[in-house]
Amino acid sequence: MSNFKEQGNNTQSLNKTIFIPSFLIVGGATLYGLLNNEGLTRVASGFFTFSLRNFGWLYQIVSVVALIFVAVLTFSKFGNIRFGGPDAKPDFPFWTWFAMTLTGGVSTGLITYAVNEPIIYFSNIYGEMANTGIEVESSMAAIFGMARSYYNWTFIPYAMYALTGVLSAYLYFNKNKPLTISASLIPIFGEKITKGIWSEIIEILSLLAIALGLASSLGAGIALLGAGIEVAYGISQGPIIWLAFTIIIAVTFIFSSVLGLEKGISWFANLNSKIFYILLGVVFLIGPSVYILRISTAGLGYWFQNFWIWGLDPIDIGGEALVMWWTLYDWAIWIAYAPLMGLFLATIAYGRTIRQFMVVNWVLPSVFSIVWFAVWGGTALNWQASGKVDLAKVISENGAVAGLWAFLQNVPFSMIIIPVLMITLILSFSTNANGMTRTISSMCTKNIKHDQEPKMWLKILWGTTISAIAFIMVAFGGGVQGVDGVKYLAAAGGFVVLFLFILQIASAIKLFFFDEKAE
Repeated sequence: MSNFKEQGNNTQSLNKTIFIPSFLIVGGATLYGLLNNEGLTRVASGFFTFSLRNFGWLYQIVSVVALIFVAVLTFSKFGNIRFGGPDAKPDFPFWTWFAMTLTGGVSTGLITYAVNEPIIYFSNIYGEMANTGIEVESSMAAIFGMARSYYNWTFIPYAMYALTGVLSAYLYFNKNKPLTISASLIPIFGEKITKGIWSEIIEILSLLAIALGLASSLGAGIALLGAGIEVAYGISQGPIIWLAFTIIIAVTFIFSSVLGLEKGISWFANLNSKIFYILLGVVFLIGPSVYILRISTAGLGYWFQNFWIWGLDPIDIGGEALVMWWTLYDWAIWIAYAPLMGLFLATIAYGRTIRQFMVVNWVLPSVFSIVWFAVWGGTALNWQASGKVDLAKVISENGAVAGLWAFLQNVPFSMIIIPVLMITLILSFSTNANGMTRTISSMCTKNIKHDQEPKMWLKILWGTTISAIAFIMVAFGGGVQGVDGVKYLAAAGGFVVLFLFILQIASAIKLFFFDEKAE
């Protein structure tokens, strides 16, 4: 690891003002969800819906501004700045670094939605095509399905992560500021923002957003794996199956997190990324390769043609089914994750230039998402249109993520690919959760450096708690629907974090383009 030295006291201690309130609130939400999941879902969904209907325009402006800033910074003179100074040496090899950023981000989402989302648009399952003027299940609908998926899963969302990451990394490694969320606002408010009640509020809100987000993601993943076991092997899912998956995932990511960055997270990320590459190649070879190339190319053209219109598409024109419940919902989740994900990306960026950071955290993940959706989504669209398998019917009857397993049952060598994909899902949940568990634990620790590990008991405690929330909401709240309360609560947290994210954008713009010369 690096020999970077942070100024100040480096004696670690528990930050009780952040740890205790965060832990109590997360635990309280869990208990309320256990006792009254319907009530939790109703309250969280109501708040979340209100926020998008009234502030959707703000999400859209913020997302576009984040994209423009990241693009300008990447190709500006600041791209040559190296985190830690001109002589700093990277902590990880290039492809290991990329594996950690790719699998620590939204790799589970790619697996879950690459098949389902294009089909949902193509067949207008929830009314997404109502305001587009495009004929349902036409060739144009297939192109729209690919293009809209590209829009939701590539350059804009990854720009959100990259922006918070480059801001935190530069302030920490080059300006010797703390590696905290509140410290990212120093360019606007000065050093005082890192002390007192406002600093604690900022850290707690960011921590809550990511903790509840992880719990909902893990809960949905447990239910998804349970559905896969039932569909593929005829084993009825239930509390025992869900508990087994919870334990497997929890042990995997807690063990990886406890081992630390070098021995745990990086190893799991490397393994996970290699499986991703293999699955990508296999599906391309066994799928309709020519159709994949044609539909993905047409999708790219339609996406570029409509990029800015979609970026500022109001709900009352595009429709709630498309704009609010897909794009804006996605933006809320990404923004909720962004501050803490930025800290994690900053932690592993030592020795890299800003331009390298943007390539690995913005450009390459976006390109990978395009290729992944092209191959998996293109194959699904071809099979749906040709009548090979009615994925739209499966999704309509069983939920928005159900098409994945029906798709896999029709893939050659499905008895091999299905368990491999299940392992990939487990690894993906684990690599995402262990990075965030480490970051959460670091936030609850005073005077910790980027290359130091937080206390083992903290990582185990947070990992166990998040896993317990996920299992309780699935097992006692009604399967997939049982995670809705925490899911909407996490998305509603995106609305609270939205205003923090706006301040981080302003802070980054001021830091690089208005303050004294960056170096």
